[in-house]
Amino acid sequence: MTRRNVTVIGIGDDGCVGLSSRAAGAVARCQVLAGGERQLDFFPQFEGQRVVFKNGLMAAVGKLIDLADENTICVLASGDPMFFGVGSVLTKKFGTDRIEIIPQPSSIQQAFARVGRSWNDAAIISLHGKPLEGLTTRLKRTPKAAVLTDDKNTPSVLARHMIEYGETDWRAWVCEQLCGPNERITAFATLDDLSAADGIGDLNVLVLERTDPNWNAAPVVLNLHEDEFAKRMPRRGLITKKEVRLLSIGELFIRPADVIWDIGAASGSIAIEAAAIASEGRAYAIEMEPESLAFCRENLRTHGVDNVRVVEGQAPQILEEISDDPNAVFVGGSKGKLDQIIEVVWKRLKPGGRLVVNAITLENVAQAYQTFKGLQIQPAVMQINIARGAPIAAYTRYDALTPVHIFSAVKDSDSPQRQK
Repeated sequence: MTRRNVTVIGIGDDGCVGLSSRAAGAVARCQVLAGGERQLDFFPQFEGQRVVFKNGLMAAVGKLIDLADENTICVLASGDPMFFGVGSVLTKKFGTDRIEIIPQPSSIQQAFARVGRSWNDAAIISLHGKPLEGLTTRLKRTPKAAVLTDDKNTPSVLARHMIEYGETDWRAWVCEQLCGPNERITAFATLDDLSAADGIGDLNVLVLERTDPNWNAAPVVLNLHEDEFAKRMPRRGLITKKEVRLLSIGELFIRPADVIWDIGAASGSIAIEAAAIASEGRAYAIEMEPESLAFCRENLRTHGVDNVRVVEGQAPQILEEISDDPNAVFVGGSKGKLDQIIEVVWKRLKPGGRLVVNAITLENVAQAYQTFKGLQIQPAVMQINIARGAPIAAYTRYDALTPVHIFSAVKDSDSPQRQK
């Protein structure tokens, strides 16, 4: 039977005072005590070997693996070690049969308790060492949130970002130094108030709650009419019509953490709707026309979608500058290079990835078909003819939209992929 000789103990800012007798006993019996300097300082009386987590966690973990063969080890971690903590890393390295976890209430639990709010319906978001990208997209579907911030993504910075993307109907609490002697809870009635706040310490949890009691979550598929997007206006506007967009997005089979490319993005309608579905992923809006790029950025702010990266340049050449290989790609504009774009995209697509091409002209339809055939790909293809009802005097007539061919293909695991 494998010996459980590694104990991971959650500890709060109140130090030893908050430990259970079981946790305190484990520390008293261990031969090696590991953790951050702040946690280790709670045990000045410990006489065994200390391992400090600094200059990279994995180096310290490697040392613990060497020590674990002949020693009993305790690892100190903040709050619940299995909640954005070191516990998951150690469990993978040592195996669950060698590790015992003794959690404390997490900082999230403590924060919601301090502000008197339940947290079973809250989104939990960690921005430790991560970009703000995707914050407002994720917030669109939750009435409450707790955000773990850092010295760059401070509560004030988050508030300004949310205001920029139209997520303004929130009240906030900043919970600092939870359970410690310098604990401080500050309430902010509006994000404007929070955006101007200073003097907030780095060690904090930001709690957000919507101010509108009748708020409803945004739909997973936004299904926005093209009139809801700013766009260039040659004749009917450079934008995928709502009905075509809905079918094309359906063919992309977008999942929450997917990476999506929208090539020839124009106003960004596909990228915006795709990113709203992939709220934990990312979309790239690839466009070469400066005027369209400006409209695309405006639309991102208007619709509060902040997990879209706008890429300026012409495909397929510009695709080399995108490091993320895609799970799904939509091609709506090609500037006469549709064959090259399909070939490059097919190499970059992840196994199981989906490629959808919209083609209107006979030349593009023929080029798409021949390119897929040359790559020995059998796409699904449909032609859609949509007519919308329009008033005429006291009657209703139909206005036909331009017919569109939609090609879609799924890359199997045997297809070649670009070597990195």
